[in-house]
Amino acid sequence: MTDDSDRSSHRGEPSDEDTGTSAGQDRLAEHLSALARTLEMQPDLQTTLDAVVRAAVGTVPGVMEASISEIQRRRDVKTLAATGELPRAVDHAQYDLAEGPCLDSLYQQRTVRLADLNAEQRWPQFVARARQLGVGSMLAVQLFVEGENLGALNLISREVNAFDDESEHVALLFASHAAVAMSGERARDHLHSAVSTREVIGQAQGILMERFKITGEMAFHMLMLASQDSNRKLRDIAEELVSTGHLPAA
Repeated sequence: MTDDSDRSSHRGEPSDEDTGTSAGQDRLAEHLSALARTLEMQPDLQTTLDAVVRAAVGTVPGVMEASISEIQRRRDVKTLAATGELPRAVDHAQYDLAEGPCLDSLYQQRTVRLADLNAEQRWPQFVARARQLGVGSMLAVQLFVEGENLGALNLISREVNAFDDESEHVALLFASHAAVAMSGERARDHLHSAVSTREVIGQAQGILMERFKITGEMAFHMLMLASQDSNRKLRDIAEELVSTGHLPAA
């Protein structure tokens, strides 16, 4: 008979019949689970994004540099985070030339692999620019879809044939874990922003109520008129009033 400490010491371990063929997958699962917990502990969205690109370099086989690109409202493209100047330069080459694996991954929501840029026939202008920058191979995977905003994880190596099927498999798993953490952080940011906006508008209303001896509803109406007349956001009008005491003419 074994006591509780003996039983707990083997909890989570494979059976005696396990052959060990899935050990690599088990280690990857453990690594990704630990990664997800680490990402969820980041204090804000930008820190989370920076942590994602750094973690990609240490997780996906073959990666030397990484970045995250986003299409906002399906029009404006920008780089949210990068491990260095090389991935930023590669991203901007695609934005400037309006072609490349990152853009295909974003717009078509698919995985794109460039095994050897010296032999790559797709996106000729971008490939020429990327080769000048010293890129040997690339891998781009979809990272998130949030309304009209699309995100992709861009992975780069200076070596040719740096990415294989395992790289794609790990990158896709990594992206799914990273996307969950990013979504949670975005939700917290939006909640914090909403609470902050409500507070500053309330402060602005209080100032107008005291200054003009009016009701809260009338004060809010004044803020709305100032927002419409100046073509500025209501929050910006409220922040200006709170910080300067000045309300644009309404």
